[in-house]
Amino acid sequence: MTRRLAQVAKKVGVSEATVSRVLNGKPGVSEATRQSVLTALDVLGYERPTQLRGERARLVGLVLPELQNPIFPAFAEVIGGALAQQGLTPVLCTQTKGGVSEADYVDLLLQQQVSGVVFAGGLFAQADAPHDHYHQLAERNIPVVLINASIKGLNFPCVSCDDAVAVEQAWRHLASLGHERIGLVLGPGDHVPSRRKLEAARAVAEAAGGSLPDEYIVRSIFSLEGGQAAATRLLDRGVTGIVCASDPLALGAIRAARRRGLSVPAQVSVIGFDDSAFMNCTEPPLSTVRQPIEAMGRAAVELLCAQISGTQTDPGELLFEPELVVRGSTAPPPAA
Repeated sequence: MTRRLAQVAKKVGVSEATVSRVLNGKPGVSEATRQSVLTALDVLGYERPTQLRGERARLVGLVLPELQNPIFPAFAEVIGGALAQQGLTPVLCTQTKGGVSEADYVDLLLQQQVSGVVFAGGLFAQADAPHDHYHQLAERNIPVVLINASIKGLNFPCVSCDDAVAVEQAWRHLASLGHERIGLVLGPGDHVPSRRKLEAARAVAEAAGGSLPDEYIVRSIFSLEGGQAAATRLLDRGVTGIVCASDPLALGAIRAARRRGLSVPAQVSVIGFDDSAFMNCTEPPLSTVRQPIEAMGRAAVELLCAQISGTQTDPGELLFEPELVVRGSTAPPPAA
């Protein structure tokens, strides 16, 4: 008990006596200090006293599928800052291979009596993945916001970058340069944003009087290595332009071209998606479609806080406009 008092007191910056007064429900402590002590208990993993367990913590779960893709730390930074401005403390939950599952994280967050959860990517974006833990959150009336995909049958608000517009921008850019054989590197077949990108690519190809052959569509895991393997197959099929569903996939595509002795962009053009950190520092600098991370992250927090305060929110999807950023990885195709 003494060790717990000392740790909480140090975390909050108050005396052990003040922490003791909060834990025992004694007067003489401001509401702000009281909330800080309770939040510190949650963060340090201590159980609240029985008489205080009915109160929901000022914690918000922020569940990310990975940290290797720079887009997810970028979302975490924006969302974490916006939550702090609202007096909420983010609890970062990152999945790792062989580590804690998304469902296990949800159980842990429920034990901590979080005020809400933001999912910035995850199993909800995969139509065939298990979604039981999302239904569990809905049954408990926990405020939830999803980023970049929605779940059918659940009334969670969603904040998304418009995948259709993103692909249209990338595709039209390559077509305007003269590319006719354009390939796609997408995520798994049940990945909802990838499905949307594929539908948009087929539509824009048909609108231009052509079509998108199945052999120009390759699916991959979201990694640099996955992008390299997928792009190698596309290069075997003769494409001159490649549109990728993420920046790491695009970097893998550039590596695949170089391993084949091909120059980017002189012989092969590559476009990514996200405009994550350092994409302007690659060689060549990556042409990509930028997600408005700042606006999307802040909108997600606003939607979450509205739910926490009891305000009725529209369970629909907010679509944010992407922006094509042309750099050095795209150019006209080589002359026939």
